[in-house]
Amino acid sequence: MKKRFDIDITRKIKKTAIIGHSGSGKSTLAVFLGKCLSLPVLHIDRIHFKSEWQERVLDEELPLMRSFLDANDDGWVIDGNYTKLEFDRRMLEADLIVYMNFNRFSCFVRAYRRSIEYRNRTRPSIADGCNEKFDGDFKRWILIEGRKRKRLERYSEIRKKHERKFVEIRNQKQLDAFMKIFETREY
Repeated sequence: MKKRFDIDITRKIKKTAIIGHSGSGKSTLAVFLGKCLSLPVLHIDRIHFKSEWQERVLDEELPLMRSFLDANDDGWVIDGNYTKLEFDRRMLEADLIVYMNFNRFSCFVRAYRRSIEYRNRTRPSIADGCNEKFDGDFKRWILIEGRKRKRLERYSEIRKKHERKFVEIRNQKQLDAFMKIFETREY
């Protein structure tokens, strides 16, 4: 099993950090792993945003993030990047880091489909009162801003620093194979 994803996924996984591009399926994977591993799940978007897509200030976000990490020292699944929210701590503590690296067009289509599914509603992985949107700013983020060199270099640095616990998933076929491992594992 180790060779398929280049890490030892047969070991006990208590903490999983899911990072990657918007629209790649981070939140969906987080819910899935949370259920499989019987661990609490945190979608960082729920900390970052307040109602109506208002962003919290860092002084409000950090205590919420730290509180979750401290209260769930036995294990967690966290999805989201947000480098100012205990990013290094999350990467260090994680037993598994999953980088969702779907191409920009797949992410765009996935985000579009999600916007239709949750039209005029709030999805579970976002703060209450943030109805789903697919506006120009978000489209630009998926296609351009979220793929700028600096952001991509950060993922590369994480891979180098945490290579033994780092998994990159680039497409649906790889994601399906990865999820199948957790569906069939004995815990």
